[in-house]
Amino acid sequence: MAVDTFIPEVWNAQLLVALQKALVFGQSSVSNRNYEGDIASFGDTVHIGSLTRPTISSYVKNTTAINPQTLATTDQTLLIDQAKYFAFEVDDVDYRQVRDGGQLLNRAASEAALGLAEVADSFLATTITAGAGTVLAAQDVATADAAYLVIRKLRLALDKANVPVEGRFLVVSPEFYALGLGDPRFIHAAAYGSNRPIQNGEVGSIVGFAVLVSNGIPAGTAGTLPEVSNFVIAGHPMATTFAQQINKTEAYRPESAFSDAIKGLHLYGAKVVRPEALAVVDVDVTVA
Repeated sequence: MAVDTFIPEVWNAQLLVALQKALVFGQSSVSNRNYEGDIASFGDTVHIGSLTRPTISSYVKNTTAINPQTLATTDQTLLIDQAKYFAFEVDDVDYRQVRDGGQLLNRAASEAALGLAEVADSFLATTITAGAGTVLAAQDVATADAAYLVIRKLRLALDKANVPVEGRFLVVSPEFYALGLGDPRFIHAAAYGSNRPIQNGEVGSIVGFAVLVSNGIPAGTAGTLPEVSNFVIAGHPMATTFAQQINKTEAYRPESAFSDAIKGLHLYGAKVVRPEALAVVDVDVTVA
């Protein structure tokens, strides 16, 4: 039975692996994990010190008196303020009737991890969109050329903010992606070759962005039916930090049933620490 063979550490690790495979906004190529090791429980506050860039001055030989600048830091806080749980049970009769009752529990745990990932990704998408340093004017997008122009504007915004080119991402809705499929400037992920790692949700690349598709992007307000309004999000993983953990999983026998039950607690939080490395635009996509 599950209670007899349950090892919390193993289940925690398995659930986290399943979570990682499902996250789009929560993967390390979109939001960094620099402070994940600093959380222990719900309500933890992680202090992030941001260093002020030193001033660059001119030097004249034998003339300039150098006075060292005192470095300053600003404090930001990452609050672990999200706590989600799952709980499920398998009746003893069902456990006996299936070929492998233990696999039934494992599959249920994997499904629970997928559900946790969807909720966490939605939270992250909202956090990232709200924290973006550049918000472009809403755009109507009905053609591949119009979609390409939006992407160029987002790239320009990041270029002007001196955001590193390497590692940039672009997260779009399925409707926006469908417009870009007919554009020869879009490189499909199938053309990468075997040496190119593929991110969760990655479908290709364009003008230096790795393009990812997600159903969890926040809805916008630019359009009305039958158009679809949502955001296009461009950025770099330096912008957002994300920390999560499966804090606890427990196996138990409910008093009111003949069954094995498992419950788990997922803790996480996110913070936009470099808003200049994010640019978003609300697009009104015409659905063909």
